[in-house]
Amino acid sequence: MSQEVKAKLSFLKMGPRKVRLVADMMRGHKVTILLERLSLRPQLAAQPLLKLLKSAIANAKNNFKLDVGTLRVKTITVDGGPVVKRWMPRAHGRATPLRQRTSHINLVLISEEPKEKKKKVKKEKTNKKENKK
Repeated sequence: MSQEVKAKLSFLKMGPRKVRLVADMMRGHKVTILLERLSLRPQLAAQPLLKLLKSAIANAKNNFKLDVGTLRVKTITVDGGPVVKRWMPRAHGRATPLRQRTSHINLVLISEEPKEKKKKVKKEKTNKKENKK
């Protein structure tokens, strides 16, 4: 039986396109590996995603009593939030627009039981000559 744990980050002051670069790397991987990978990433988007991942792990441990070793990222979506529009003064009395984008991130972890390895049954080899007799 697998159980889902959700965590959400809203109104992150970073463009969704930049956050998706790091989020795509997370999809489908185990949580224990991602904690190390995100702490070493040079992108600025890695820090809020690491904080969100730690929050989802805490939800799994405290609310659902799940083992951290069995958790992996099922889905992570990065959606655009509201855009704050500002104006930057330019030469000759003009102004150019600034679009300060925000992101909403939804993270879903899934708990999986360790799979048991199937034992291979060796088939006995038979000689073709014996089968013909």
